[in-house]
Amino acid sequence: MRSPLRSILRLIAVALVLVSAPAFAQSGPLSGIGVVLMHGKGGRPGGNIGALASTLESQGALVVMPTMAWAGSRGVPASYDLTYDQALGDIDAAVGTLRSRGARKIVVAGQSLGANAAIAYAARKGGQVAGVMALAPGHTPDRVRRPEMLKAVADARAMVAAGQGGARREFPDSNQGQLFQVSGTAAGWYSYYDANGSANMAKNASRVTQPFLYVIGTSDPLYAAGRGYIFSRAKANAKSRYVEVNAGHFDTPDKARDEVVAWLKTL
Repeated sequence: MRSPLRSILRLIAVALVLVSAPAFAQSGPLSGIGVVLMHGKGGRPGGNIGALASTLESQGALVVMPTMAWAGSRGVPASYDLTYDQALGDIDAAVGTLRSRGARKIVVAGQSLGANAAIAYAARKGGQVAGVMALAPGHTPDRVRRPEMLKAVADARAMVAAGQGGARREFPDSNQGQLFQVSGTAAGWYSYYDANGSANMAKNASRVTQPFLYVIGTSDPLYAAGRGYIFSRAKANAKSRYVEVNAGHFDTPDKARDEVVAWLKTL
């Protein structure tokens, strides 16, 4: 016969497990889908991607919004201390969190530089990622034309080649036409602005094989580049979609919520 004390202890143990267990996805059409949703340059988790995150969660998806290496305020990053590739490594932790909470399919997504990173991560991870969403993608080092930016690229390249990649200084940076100065290491800053480096979206997109949702606002500066610049470089996939919305660079995630939910339901 089971002793009353043993039964009580067993109930306590079960209760402790339930309390400490990670939260699982809600029921809903997007149940089982985990989304890593990344902010843009000089942004923070929430912000202009917050409404989209709430919508996805209301549909049953699990959402993690990591603080990325390019976080800051008002579009200006705090610094460029980590390289672009090191920043991509931080996405692994977000993916691990989603899997621990019960996500069966992982989608990487972001706005602006966050979209840039989502494309790069999907290109590297292949079948580990079920889909990639680029919402108003941004940061195009291959399209940099400002003389002061080009000079800084050459200077940073020379510093890295001379073994001075860890040296800190002020570098020029830009965000949607705004030019400013940001502190960083030569290797860190240069990794974002090397025209043929890891942050080249067009090059990364050519390695994307997963379902790909590309959303661009008709008032976004990159809209003029058309689908050929990034989207069409990815491998053709029956579930990939190129979507235009009546929005600018910053409000595209909010304006595209219905399109995003509809696309995720196809995965």
